[in-house]
Amino acid sequence: MFEKLFGIFLAFIFGIFIALPVTLSAQTHSSVNLESQVYYILEQAEIRGLISPLSGSRPYTQSFIIRKINEILNAAGSKRLSQTERDILNQYLETFSKPKPGIDWQRGNYNLQTNIGADEIPISANIGVSADIEGSAGIYSYDNIFGAEIWLGLIVNGDLGNNFSYEFNIWGGLMRAPRLYLGKYNTYYEDFEIVGNYDPNEYVNDKIDVYSEPLTHFPFSYRKRWDGSVFHLTNLSGYRYWPEGIAGGYSLPAELTASFINDKLIMRIGRISREWGSTSIGSSLSLNMAARPFLAVEAEFSPVSWFSISSMTGGLEYYNQEGMKISSATFQNLFSVTMLQFRIKNYFYFEITDAVVYPKRFELGYIVPIINNFLYQNNVGDFDNMAVTLSIRGQIPGIGSLWVSLFVDEMHLLENLLTLDRQMLAIQGGINIPLPFLSFTSLKLSYTRINPYCYTHNRNFNPWYGDNRMATNYVNNGVSLGYYLPPNSDEILVRFETMPVKNLTTSLQYQLIRHGADFGSSAVDGSNLQSELNPEGRSTYDVLKRFFLHDGAYQWFNIIKVGIEWKLPNIPITLLCEAGAVISYFTNINGPANSGVSMDYKRINTSEYPESNAMILKIGVKVYGK
Repeated sequence: MFEKLFGIFLAFIFGIFIALPVTLSAQTHSSVNLESQVYYILEQAEIRGLISPLSGSRPYTQSFIIRKINEILNAAGSKRLSQTERDILNQYLETFSKPKPGIDWQRGNYNLQTNIGADEIPISANIGVSADIEGSAGIYSYDNIFGAEIWLGLIVNGDLGNNFSYEFNIWGGLMRAPRLYLGKYNTYYEDFEIVGNYDPNEYVNDKIDVYSEPLTHFPFSYRKRWDGSVFHLTNLSGYRYWPEGIAGGYSLPAELTASFINDKLIMRIGRISREWGSTSIGSSLSLNMAARPFLAVEAEFSPVSWFSISSMTGGLEYYNQEGMKISSATFQNLFSVTMLQFRIKNYFYFEITDAVVYPKRFELGYIVPIINNFLYQNNVGDFDNMAVTLSIRGQIPGIGSLWVSLFVDEMHLLENLLTLDRQMLAIQGGINIPLPFLSFTSLKLSYTRINPYCYTHNRNFNPWYGDNRMATNYVNNGVSLGYYLPPNSDEILVRFETMPVKNLTTSLQYQLIRHGADFGSSAVDGSNLQSELNPEGRSTYDVLKRFFLHDGAYQWFNIIKVGIEWKLPNIPITLLCEAGAVISYFTNINGPANSGVSMDYKRINTSEYPESNAMILKIGVKVYGK
């Protein structure tokens, strides 16, 4: 029943596509991958006042990016552009322009174009190839560890008339990303026992396996590219959820996108990565580019320069940790989100994001953006995971941009905001400063804090799923939809980035990340995405009080790294390198963890919580990558 109704909904949406008049000249409306440096360039141009305010709903279409680059080049303040910056912008204009018919050796594709019908509607198809190859190494005092990623892609894209574009990708890859097994973690906490008027079969404390971050990558930077599961070469018949050894996988991103009214109305159905929020790229607390892609129907409407509304509904994907059947049976979720953006020229930005994760059902109130999700839950019952994000950004063009963002998973204003686990919040503040002495150069500083249990949710019985306890935490395929840090952590980030010459991007970054241990004898409750908050005693139980750094063991990561991306002139090859050091150690308190009392902590080095220093090196090659 649900599938039929959802199919009718999709047919209705694309019926609107067809009914709208053609208003644009032929250009490509497929999205541009969020990893492209063009997003950094547009962000810097916006902060410098060279373009009108950008939408916080990313990715952007190629047509939108072309229009914005032309706006930069023709802006009143474009005289402030250096010749190197003009060369960079013109290079991206060429990259995202429509290809000419025939073989294009620089882009690695074959292009077909024709016109059909009495109205001579343009149709095009481009068939291309691409390759991403990466080798990585972690040099530790106890071992040297190596990883690899080899991905080959076939890309088919093109235009269907003036308003519609499509893209289908088929990627196959081999990868190896070694991790360390750390131990077990209680999804509630040790000695948990449900009391009160609650079903003991519904609130069950499970012990889950906990692993380190991939050892050949910088902490919390690894982005898995495979869909579903991986196939280890020693057992091709079985699905696995992580490539501890060499394993194969696939990835199937795709989209059908339409643009109307000079990009004021964008509509898309696609399985792609997204970032929503007017904060600096990569910083969103509500829908971050670090999240795994999922299939969704989305639309953005910007009727006036000072306002836009974006809405999306999609199906989240399970994490194959307990096998294909068990894992998927307890994770069958939809994700609906609506974002309202308000802008006052290039000086002030304010946005409200209203999101919900809910077991699959045709819930019109969540799908249709005219209803507030957070309040609508009261009309349909308390079965779903609600979240609200508020962001404010102010900037002085040419001087810098300052933002503050608050993600609310659960919040009780009348209770202690500082010491209760039930205040499931994430907060972030940052500043982005353009520097004038090199082309497209900036300094970014930010602080992010993720409270315990943020992005998590209890597994509950639902009327539609029988005896299965359904997981509705704020994740997709095991990865947070929001910020890339786990619950009960914080981060100080300082990043310098510059494009000193036409084909070169360099960066220098420092991070201090602190995270509550989710393994061992001093594990801190609420420090894992699979954590569950006790429904009883949330305002009174000592174990449900938090004292960051002062209530158990915490791991500290000091990370410094240098990155280089070099596009070889006249050759469709990009070289990438990232190198740096990670200094990791733990602190612990002089007493039992989760006792509800703030205690002094000190640095330790034990077999359970050891110090670890590493040198990390990654070298990559992209062939025919944009």
